[in-house]
Amino acid sequence: MIICGFEKFSMVDYDGKIACTVFTGGCNFRCPFCHNGSLVIGDVSSQEISLDEVFDYLNKRKGLVDAVCVTGGEATLQKGLDEFYAKVRDMGYATKLDTNGLRPDVLKDLLDKNLLDYVAMDIKNSKAKYALTTGVKNVDIDKINESVEMLKNSNVDYEFRTTLIKEFHTEQDMREIADWVSGAKRYFMQHYNDTEGCISHGFTEFSKAETEAFIPLFEGKVGMVGIRGYKN
Repeated sequence: MIICGFEKFSMVDYDGKIACTVFTGGCNFRCPFCHNGSLVIGDVSSQEISLDEVFDYLNKRKGLVDAVCVTGGEATLQKGLDEFYAKVRDMGYATKLDTNGLRPDVLKDLLDKNLLDYVAMDIKNSKAKYALTTGVKNVDIDKINESVEMLKNSNVDYEFRTTLIKEFHTEQDMREIADWVSGAKRYFMQHYNDTEGCISHGFTEFSKAETEAFIPLFEGKVGMVGIRGYKN
């Protein structure tokens, strides 16, 4: 695994738990609004830290940290991800995966091995606008959909989520996303922040009120719909 850093104490990456968040290098998308740009288009080898450093920390924090979240970049690109989760599980931690869903084979393997307690999968946009939103031509939307359906039909706890940006998302897109994730346990709309780490800059955020106006599109289709990232 290529690990490029970890946040030792997070209260926002795993709802209801104190998490250590591990950041992996490399991604199969190039979303221009990605806030971890250095992990996607940067020199990940220069950022790499050892697995021993992560496990040394986790050994010391047993009882103080509840869970380990693996994010990116795109974590499912990493060789040995299953071995990492297995070791974390043996240490007594809950496990979470953040993924874009483009590698359903890896997701299935982790689920089959019962290595995940929670999965957060990004729904970048409506199916027709995936290439535009991810910065990658010819996105295999069938693979994304396979991951969506896999989670809907799994026993693992999960959520789908979308970061909303006016240049990419319209009301019609949100209607199509609502139909796509229909039957899901949870769906969150996330606030976009133009931070220093973003790949590109200058995109326009939705206000809290504008985001809340999309909630009725999901009501009755998903078990729970919410918004994240707004200060008030």
